[in-house]
Amino acid sequence: MSLTVEANPAARQAEEAAAAAAARAGVRVVDEHDRERLRDVEELLISIWGMSPHGAPVPFDLLRSISHAGCNVSAAYRTDGVLCGAAVGIVSPGGRATYSLIAGVLPGTADKGVGFALKQHQRAWSLARGIDTMTWTFDPLVSRNARFNLTKLGAHATEYARDFYGEMQDDINANDESDRLVAVWPLTSTRSVNCSEGKVEEPQLPEADLVRILEYGPDSDPLLRETPGALWCRAPQDIVALRAANPTEASQWRLTIRGIFESAFASGYSATGVTRTGWYRLTKTSQA
Repeated sequence: MSLTVEANPAARQAEEAAAAAAARAGVRVVDEHDRERLRDVEELLISIWGMSPHGAPVPFDLLRSISHAGCNVSAAYRTDGVLCGAAVGIVSPGGRATYSLIAGVLPGTADKGVGFALKQHQRAWSLARGIDTMTWTFDPLVSRNARFNLTKLGAHATEYARDFYGEMQDDINANDESDRLVAVWPLTSTRSVNCSEGKVEEPQLPEADLVRILEYGPDSDPLLRETPGALWCRAPQDIVALRAANPTEASQWRLTIRGIFESAFASGYSATGVTRTGWYRLTKTSQA
């Protein structure tokens, strides 16, 4: 895969946006190949997700192989040289898309822009190689990640994957079923370009008198609302804490959200954004 930054305006824009995002976050983001630093990446991922019976989230030997194969291990370093974030991506057959396996930041680093800088670096890496789409999966119950993916980056989702990994036993997923939304990030779309430059379209939940409540959640509050041309579905405020405190209610959330998304996607809706308060906006695919 040859680099195309000089000949490709989209790749140039992505490179500039990635550099600006890293500067705002106060980090240096690089394609990491150094063997010992890849060991640090493994340790960072363990510090975020913990160890499972299967081992590290992405073990060192796999990181080493991914890097050696010419795929992407992005690492973010603070000005003092401390590793504070990492993202790992592989390329689908034929070089049609980058598949992002994992991305995370050092605990306590959230809201500093490091995750955004990592994703913009992955975007630039992909476009420099003529790849204009990135995909990954995420837990639909984690509203913070959903907002980052669908609102701040400009991705969308039209596929719901039941129990994608089977039962997970790491520190975050805690024996819950591993349902996932499949994020699709069109790297050159107007929306994605705007997001890369900080011009984010924040979805706004319509006023109560303009919506029809279709369903209530496990907490007895409105869960699914309908407005002309859109559905609005609420995720729980903190599913990780809820799993620990009340696994039965957490399971109820899983099943309820599963039914809503599967029905909505089958009816032609696409998840195109998430509000700051955790409401998904679902619009007809033709309107996305």
